[in-house]
Amino acid sequence: MLATTIAGVFSISAAAIFSFGLLSKMVERMVSLSVGIMLSTSFLHALPEAFESKADPRTLFATLLAGLLAFFLLEKTAILRHSHHHEGDGHEHHHGHDAHEAGKAGWMILVGDGLHNFTDGILIAAAFLADPGLGLVTGLAIIAHEIPQEIGDFIVLLNAGFSRKRAYFYNLICSLMAVLGGLLGYFTLERGMEWIPYVLVFASSGFIYIAVSDLMPQMQRRATLRETIPQIMLIGLGVVIVLFLTRH
Repeated sequence: MLATTIAGVFSISAAAIFSFGLLSKMVERMVSLSVGIMLSTSFLHALPEAFESKADPRTLFATLLAGLLAFFLLEKTAILRHSHHHEGDGHEHHHGHDAHEAGKAGWMILVGDGLHNFTDGILIAAAFLADPGLGLVTGLAIIAHEIPQEIGDFIVLLNAGFSRKRAYFYNLICSLMAVLGGLLGYFTLERGMEWIPYVLVFASSGFIYIAVSDLMPQMQRRATLRETIPQIMLIGLGVVIVLFLTRH
């Protein structure tokens, strides 16, 4: 409960600070750090933890494939993440088109985020049941990838007519759905420990998909050496953080 609450409140509060104008230049840096944390959490800790169990490796690989495809479909249907447009973005829309679209999307975004955060809570619970160290880095990875996503959601909500306080309040309520997911995951998975390896693999598929399909392409748009060096350093920092937190 503490991990899911901190993950939700911290990510929403940090996103609000960035969205409301402070430290906005750090958002791009957060993307690189997120990639390092998510990939290293998946490949260096969660997946090895799952494959060291008694679960059938073929079934675990099938779960990984199913997870990647599931996150692809979720993205396609705009449940997990959302495409945002802004006035003056270079597209030919009538005046007010984007604000109108954002207004229609505002509540949909909140519902989608609530479901997403509920799932995150289940994944955090599964990770803690497998290993407290894994639970810690899973929560950290979720915070790292939630902040850039929530920033986009804040922008849309503000454009949809929400006040800053209202946007923060509703986003906070949605983020606390992770607590409900964590409680459900803890009491459900505690009785079915054999399911934990599969949940860990599914969580890893989500981290891998988000990092590879969303975050890394954003980084590729900045191809100069001056921009690439900090990206590589921050990815490395993310890996080091995970290795430090999961050392035995």
